[in-house]
Amino acid sequence: MPDAYESPTADKIAIRPSAEEDIEAIAAIYAYHVLNGIASFETEPPTPDEMRSRWAVLIGGNYPHLVADQRGRVVGYAYAGPYRPRVAYRDTVENSVYLRIDAIARGIGRQLLKTLVAECKTRGFRQMVAVVGDSGNAASIRLHKRLGFRLVRVLRSVGYKHGRWLDTVLLQRELAPGDRVPPRSTV
Repeated sequence: MPDAYESPTADKIAIRPSAEEDIEAIAAIYAYHVLNGIASFETEPPTPDEMRSRWAVLIGGNYPHLVADQRGRVVGYAYAGPYRPRVAYRDTVENSVYLRIDAIARGIGRQLLKTLVAECKTRGFRQMVAVVGDSGNAASIRLHKRLGFRLVRVLRSVGYKHGRWLDTVLLQRELAPGDRVPPRSTV
């Protein structure tokens, strides 16, 4: 992983694996998006204890969980987790990226996602799926496309939040070696 990323504002951003002491900041970032945004279809923010539990499951499952650290302050995070729970999906991950509101549009999300993709390749995953909250979330869709994701499908009006129906946009990116060889293990 890179040691640091030079943001457009010249503040050093380090992308590193998350640690348990980052959970409070991660929970606060996510709570903002749950309450004010459409990236997540959750309507009540999980408690820090719930976020800690989710984090532990991902770490225990050998999924990458990263933070963007700016001078000791977590300004964003990204992780990959199981795309679906059934064993046949074991080589496919779903990604999530969330930033503090004051860290948006500074290249931090791109660096987090780029590093996350690299980490998933290293761990042997074959496909990454992005489930973007709403077709109007142009910034997230653009970010994923710039990093090699292709649009697969838009599911219309599948969620209702903040007084309106929301779409989900499915994007997919092959991770080396994709579907050209058998999976890591067979069932």
